[in-house]
Amino acid sequence: MTKYALYVPLKAKPGKEQEVAAFLRSAAPLVNAEPGTVSWYAIQEGPSSFAIFDTFDDEDGREAHLSGKVAEALMAKAGELLEKVPDIYKLEILADKLGR
Repeated sequence: MTKYALYVPLKAKPGKEQEVAAFLRSAAPLVNAEPGTVSWYAIQEGPSSFAIFDTFDDEDGREAHLSGKVAEALMAKAGELLEKVPDIYKLEILADKLGR
């Protein structure tokens, strides 16, 4: 069972909403190359509110993702695209249905 997750809410700077959406879409191939990331979702919660939600089977996978290329690129672009540096919430999954 998938046990670990990350939730990262993102607030785009005014006028940067499309760039945030494009950045998130462009990150999918990088995440697909991460063997420890079970699932990854880039979502839009509102006009300027976005988030990343991803899941992992173990803590090693989660930590590898946090030191991976997507996290590095997000932090590098945060000052340009986001109202503030993203908060990263480490979550524990109690139950899931992944169909795998």
